[in-house]
Amino acid sequence: MSNNYFHATKKLVRQYFDQLDHSSSSKSHVPLAVPPYGWEEVCEALDSMLSMKTTMGDKVRKFEESFAKYIGTKYAVMVNSGSSANLLALSVLSNSSFGNDRIKKGDEVITPAVTWATTVYPIVNVGAKPVFVDVDRQTYNIDADKIELAITKKTKAIMPVHLLGFPSDMKKIKRIAGKYGLHVIEDSCEAHGAEYFGKKVGSIGDIGTFSFFASHHITTMEGGMLVTSNKKIYELGKALRAFGWVRDLADKQQYKKKYPSIDSRFLFINIGYNLRPTEIQGAFGIHQIQKLNSLIKIRVENAKYWKMRLSAYSKYIMLPPDFAGFKNVYMTYPITVNENKFFDKDDLVRDLERHGIETRPVMAGNMVRQPVMTHIDHKVSGELVNSQYIMKNSFLIGNHQAINDRKRKYVADIIIRFLDKKTKSD
Repeated sequence: MSNNYFHATKKLVRQYFDQLDHSSSSKSHVPLAVPPYGWEEVCEALDSMLSMKTTMGDKVRKFEESFAKYIGTKYAVMVNSGSSANLLALSVLSNSSFGNDRIKKGDEVITPAVTWATTVYPIVNVGAKPVFVDVDRQTYNIDADKIELAITKKTKAIMPVHLLGFPSDMKKIKRIAGKYGLHVIEDSCEAHGAEYFGKKVGSIGDIGTFSFFASHHITTMEGGMLVTSNKKIYELGKALRAFGWVRDLADKQQYKKKYPSIDSRFLFINIGYNLRPTEIQGAFGIHQIQKLNSLIKIRVENAKYWKMRLSAYSKYIMLPPDFAGFKNVYMTYPITVNENKFFDKDDLVRDLERHGIETRPVMAGNMVRQPVMTHIDHKVSGELVNSQYIMKNSFLIGNHQAINDRKRKYVADIIIRFLDKKTKSD
């Protein structure tokens, strides 16, 4: 296709997106998520497809560099999903070349009970055992005060999850990890741009992971990222991402000299996977990262508005807290129904859905209660009282760039109308 045709196509794509205004749709339909990309991402991806350069290349590397700089780490390794980022993180820390400090088969990794399945599965995939700890009822994150009780001689890592964009208490977690010599893997898949006392989540532990699924703060359709400031983790991560070959490694020349009889393009020095992203995902990423702060701002403003309108009903519903030093980026907006005699969570959820406001559970709820756990060797530390409470009484509504003033007011109005009607005799 000639440049003239490509420029004409770009113009048409831009015109299409200019008239595609999700926020102008009916105020009575509030979806959980609307992918936050526009014409720039589509045209950049189209450029990759038309140039026939679609496998991992320059655009992926450019996005990796930009994302690492944004998070505040030295390195970033892009993969094909956030789930793969978690798998890569655990695989690096359990790889035989990582040394005596590695996670071995039968070792334990502490993680919160309220989480998503793909935080847990990679722990199992590398032969380790997940140990579930209860969460804080307000933040939905791991209760850092209960972590130390879960530590045994087999504990090798703590894997906190910054659930829904709210940072975990990393000072306490790092202190415990330092005391017992444990790795810290930050599952930041839902927390792009969240901060803990001025530091971006993902940059505080040994490894951070992120997801770029369509419902997240930024998207590459599917995609994920491992971030770290540890060069050993970075180099091993690059090798394991792509078959264990040497192509992307800083010291690949040494391997070429050591194995001169093997074609260096196909020289494998470790086990590995094919977790590579495409240039199309990289094309999305280099534009999405430029939009991230503005997308976060919209979510934060929505959350402030809902808290302002709904805080008068704190007797009946619990809203996300505001803690000094914790910057919440609100991937969604969670609501917990306090147990009362007038209504329960299901009553409120049904009313919202009836009015076109989509809802969903808080991730997988109490993961220990999921049927899949019958297939997984795991441990539970203490009573998961809060995790079970959240599974029973909490839910999420959408919070994204397509929710404008009119839609967020509609959401608040519907909730308030329901609460007033149900509690009028109180």
